Amino acid sequence: MPKTDFKKVHKNLYAAGAAPALVDVPELAFLAIDGVGDPDGPVYREAVEALYGVSYGVRFGLKRAGVLEYPVMPLEGLWWGAGERQDLPALDRSTWHWTMLVLQPPQVDAALVAETVAATARKRPSGSLERIELRRVAEGPSAQVLHVGPYHDEPATRDRLMAFVDESGYRISGKHHEIYLSNPTRTAAEKLKTILRYAVVSAAAD
Repeated sequence: MPKTDFKKVHKNLYAAGAAPALVDVPELAFLAIDGVGDPDGPVYREAVEALYGVSYGVRFGLKRAGVLEYPVMPLEGLWWGAGERQDLPALDRSTWHWTMLVLQPPQVDAALVAETVAATARKRPSGSLERIELRRVAEGPSAQVLHVGPYHDEPATRDRLMAFVDESGYRISGKHHEIYLSNPTRTAAEKLKTILRYAVVSAAAD
């Protein structure tokens, strides 16, 4: 049975450096769940738990079938505020809109996801499970940078990234995207690693 680490397959997307850089993000398949609210609140926590439950269930299903063995990919999130520019989340965390994502192998299809959601619901019922779906996301040309430290210190890193975008002749065209390389329950806040990313287009196109 083949063993694949998709962080290595997509190394340029999951190994950002301290210096901002441009990357081309192809269309990829994710398990996704949408929601609104404070990321420290119960709605968000339940959604992420459900997303991980299905992600591990899909992984086990492919391994059991002898199709593929792989580590579950890091959690990712798209963030934006209602009625605002999509590139910045609102200051009021209770109004934050989010789509949480976990990258999936090409072998995953909608039927496997539906089967896994149903099996997960039988073991650990959750209202969030019915909102999980397989979704394709294509960001295309993007700018990204690695942020090291607490989440609340991200604005300075984000400002550096936005300055790089402007200086490179681009403008932001997508939502604020975060990729969580560290587990916040097991990693000291000052050592947390998070990739910040925005889809971009040429400013000359305006």
